[in-house]
This record gives sequence, C-alpha cells and structure tokens, in this order.
Amino acid sequence: MIIADLIARARNGSPRAVGRLLSLVEGDQRDEVLANIGSSPGGMGPVVGITGPPGAGKSTTVAALVSAYRKRGSRVAVLAVDPSSPFSGGALLGDRIRMAAHINDSDVLIRSVATRGHLGGLAAAVPAAIRLLGAIGYDVVLLETVGVGQSEIEIAAVADPTVVILNPGAGDAVQAAKAGVLEVADIVAVNKADRDGAEQTVRDLRAETSAPIVSLIAARGEGIDDLMAAIEDHRRTDSRARRLARARAQILSLAQTRLRTQPDLDRLAEAVVDGDQDPYTAADQLISPPTPRTD
Repeated sequence: MIIADLIARARNGSPRAVGRLLSLVEGDQRDEVLANIGSSPGGMGPVVGITGPPGAGKSTTVAALVSAYRKRGSRVAVLAVDPSSPFSGGALLGDRIRMAAHINDSDVLIRSVATRGHLGGLAAAVPAAIRLLGAIGYDVVLLETVGVGQSEIEIAAVADPTVVILNPGAGDAVQAAKAGVLEVADIVAVNKADRDGAEQTVRDLRAETSAPIVSLIAARGEGIDDLMAAIEDHRRTDSRARRLARARAQILSLAQTRLRTQPDLDRLAEAVVDGDQDPYTAADQLISPPTPRTD
C-alpha cells in the first residue's frame, strides 16, 4: 500500500495504518513519510515528556493523564521510549498492562518505541513519530522514558513540557538534583503524596528548582487536574527563546546522529590513528566532504 493511502486511512482512524506509518518513520522510509504528511491541522498539541527514576510511577501517571484527556474528548498517543533495547521487554509490558483500560479505545494509541537498531536512534525516531501523530490528528502526545540517563536530556529537546516524576523520601529530590534530572524539568510532580515525607520532599525540591511542583496520588487520579493545569500554564507562558533552544538542541542531536552514519567516518578515524591526518581536519572533512574533482 502506498504511503498516501496509509496516511488517508490513519486520518480516518485506522489503528493498523497508524502502526504501519510509525514503523516506516522508525525505519528507512522516514523522509518519504514526512514529505507526504504536511503540517498538523490547527497546530501541534502538547507533547508531554514524562521521566523520572524507576518506580516513581511514570506509567501510572501516564495512564491517569490518558483518562483525563479522553474525558475532554482529546485523541491521545502514548509513546513509551526505550533507548536501551530493540525489543519490548518487561518494563514496556508493564506499561501495556497499566494501560489496559484504554486498549479498546480507538482514540488512544499505545506504542513502544525501541530506538536502538532503528535508523538514527532516539534523536531521529521520536521527533518524526511526534510530527506524524500531530499531522494525522492526535491532540496530545505523552512521551514516557523507560531508559534512564541520556534519554531524559534527549526527550527534553522534543517534549513541551518535560515532567519529572519523583517520590517522597528516599532522597529522590537530592539524587535527581545531583543527576541533573531537574535541569530538564519544566514541571516536577511528587507522586505518592500520601506517603510520609511528601511535604519535606516538596520543600527540598523548592530549594533545588524553580519549576512548578505538583503533588499527586496518580493511582487514585488525585492531583491529575493540577498537573494538566500546570502543563497548560507552561504552554501559555513558553517563550520563543525556549522554543528556539529546544529546536537548536533537536537540530544538533539529529546532525550528530547523521554524522555517526557517514560512510567516511571509519576511514577518517583510521587516518587519524595512523597519523596521516589530525582530528580537526578529519572533523572538517566529515562535516563538509571535499568536492570530487571533475577533470
């Protein structure tokens, strides 16, 4: 089936067509799909990055957000991003179980994005998927990280806003600050806020970040309206300077990804190791290969 037909079927609500298109943008037909979809009708809706340490309740929070957005009539896509594995492992299976209430809802898409082994990795696969989903009529994209570390930084380049989920006690606030996770946070959510130490965790966080802090009990849906309000406030007040910073980060990340796949990279590396070339000249040639002589 040609790509234009898949796009038409996806816009008419076919989950199979959406899944097929996502597979194409994760693979070697990404550019062809993106060239066919055009822009998002009415502009792109929120792309909410959900990240945080294991066990913080990211998947529970995502499931609660899906329910709340569906009550508003929004079409919702959930992308569970695992940069560490090309397979849908236990963590992603857990996400699917938590999302079981929405599995038969044709206006909810649940997709595991395994970025290792796909062309370009996380930096290339996720922005393309987001653009596709906006263009075929999804109002909200929820982007959950399964891996930890570099994935948070890369997600922050494409999400608007990035929500960091933490738990009370256990030093989560201090550890998050040390790990640099709070640096990417547009909103911080303290989940399981009925536990001892929740208020102290909020106080600790206020000393570490200027981002808005929301208290949740995601398993009961408590505080989800406050989180959605914080998401909407962020989008209203998001400055052009911040949008430009995200765009720069995304462009640089994509450029780095493409440079890694340049066929000359190994040859240039060997030339540097053999002492035939210095790394500065090699880098210049990788970015701007010399023009072949025509004579």
